[in-house]
Amino acid sequence: MRIALGLEYDGAGFAGWQSQAGGHTVQDALENALAAVAGHPVRVVCAGRTDAGVHATAQVVHFDVSVARPITAWVRGVNAHLPRKIAVRWATPVPDDFHARYAARSRSYAYLLLNRPERPGLLAGRAGWRHWPLDLEAMRAAAACLLGVHDFSSFRAAGCQAKSPVKTMYRFDITRHGELLLFDCCANAFLHHMVRNIVGALVYVGAGRMTVEDFAALLAARDRRQGAPTFQADGLYLTGVEYDARWGLPQQGVVIPRLLAG
Repeated sequence: MRIALGLEYDGAGFAGWQSQAGGHTVQDALENALAAVAGHPVRVVCAGRTDAGVHATAQVVHFDVSVARPITAWVRGVNAHLPRKIAVRWATPVPDDFHARYAARSRSYAYLLLNRPERPGLLAGRAGWRHWPLDLEAMRAAAACLLGVHDFSSFRAAGCQAKSPVKTMYRFDITRHGELLLFDCCANAFLHHMVRNIVGALVYVGAGRMTVEDFAALLAARDRRQGAPTFQADGLYLTGVEYDARWGLPQQGVVIPRLLAG
């Protein structure tokens, strides 16, 4: 039997999503909790692997089990075995050909940035921070260059394992909520560090260290060496994974970032 789960987690303190020999990843914690309910080892496949310190409001995974359990066991039962920073939000049986990663039509991420002179206290670990004033309109103009089909090599991590750097960006919005900036984007798929590298370059634009034309040229250059440093992980959230309606999965959107943005 194949089950799909939706979960949220605070990535601070975890060594990222993907299981490691030393443990202490989100995947390790989830698989241990699932095994406790299933009574046998369980391996999960996720829609999008997140780095250390990156959060999720709508991660989707699937796994196979050989035992029957009430659907509530895969939610409340699993939650009883999870650390408090990870929570299953929903569970549903799916056909055996469903795949959390390959069946996804798009993924959405949000980056929450605190823009004020003083460093974060309450939002430490949950938002990025830049102390200098940022020009919102300049950043929006630069972000518009990202829409459509592009080779995103200029925003790709050196260790990225994606087969192709060409992705389709459907949305990249930037909004201000008092001292907070919310970067909200959606694409068919993302490269390793792609969002954090884009945010880093957009912050350069907002600070006047790069023009909109410079940003467009950076995208066209397809050269990561010309880009800004990778931005901190703290403010990044996986906020949605879209699937065809035929799979019957709950459709989730942004939760934590917009709640924080007020």
